[in-house]
Amino acid sequence: MRALPIIFSLVLGLPAMAQDAQQGEALFGYYCVTCHGSNATGNGPMSPSLVVAPTDLTALSGKNGGVFPTLRVVMRIDGRDPLISHGSMMPVYGDFFAGTDVMTKTQAGQPVLTSQPIIDLLAYIEGLQQQ
Repeated sequence: MRALPIIFSLVLGLPAMAQDAQQGEALFGYYCVTCHGSNATGNGPMSPSLVVAPTDLTALSGKNGGVFPTLRVVMRIDGRDPLISHGSMMPVYGDFFAGTDVMTKTQAGQPVLTSQPIIDLLAYIEGLQQQ
């Protein structure tokens, strides 16, 4: 039982995994452009048929007090925070991006476990933010 606190402290001390925004851009082009559009502002070709308009992904930080909402974005992509978009849930890509869990951190330092493809998508989307 004494090993558990040591292991936990080691995990919390790990740096965030490397992010590859170019890989994230490729994933975005394949999985997200249909709804969010090539400029990520929510005007993809499917957007007119959706009950709930796709989010403008370039405004996430601006709508969150200037802080990129890492945890919320991860949870929307992997399905932990489902969103009803066109009469059914937003496609949940957790299964597509499944693999070894890696860690990233929120701006507040909170550790978040997710997959490397989602880490890469985060890097790309975070780079699109307009203040």
